[in-house]
Amino acid sequence: MFVTFAPVKNVIIMISKEENILFAAEKLFAEKGFDATSTREISTAANVNVSMISYYFGSKEQLLENLFEYRMKESTSFMKEIVAKQNLNEWEKLIMVVNRYIDRVEQLKEFYRVMQTEQITNKNPRINEILKRSKLGFIGGYNELLNKGFENKVFTKKPKVELAHATIIGTVFYAFNGLKMYREYSGNKSSEEAYKTEYFNDLRQHIKQILKDLLGYEEK
Repeated sequence: MFVTFAPVKNVIIMISKEENILFAAEKLFAEKGFDATSTREISTAANVNVSMISYYFGSKEQLLENLFEYRMKESTSFMKEIVAKQNLNEWEKLIMVVNRYIDRVEQLKEFYRVMQTEQITNKNPRINEILKRSKLGFIGGYNELLNKGFENKVFTKKPKVELAHATIIGTVFYAFNGLKMYREYSGNKSSEEAYKTEYFNDLRQHIKQILKDLLGYEEK
């Protein structure tokens, strides 16, 4: 096992050799692009012999596919975990899902850059299938929350789930991609980290208000 330090003080997270290689590749793919990244560069960044990539993944293409499997499994797992909670109503669950999703986009910016590129090029059938499966899992979770919330009178409106999903995903990704441009436009003089914190907090509130209007939800 490898040891890496999490951002939280005094917290140590253990990761496997495979994860160590995946995370090193993820960063390089985001910085240089998949095609421009060599397996030797990945092995150097992961501090492993280049043969380890073949041993664990077979090829660079399969490494990328495994990265998508890993990250998408994380996403669908948190959706299922939140939907299954018994101590929250549907609105609270929905907002928890949205906040967790925004946290992931913010914290895993390298992966989401890679994901956007792969969706544009659309050249790996296995990755396309992984993404489709993940999106359908999210839509299923949203559908359950919207239907139950409407039945339980938490919501007074029931929009099309696919459009609600598109609204959330589209808003988050456009905001994510436009962060630097919007900071320049606003003339904000605070530190990059302070602006980013404020920006993502505002994004959460913005999506929350959109969902209130879409679902006819009124906070008590």
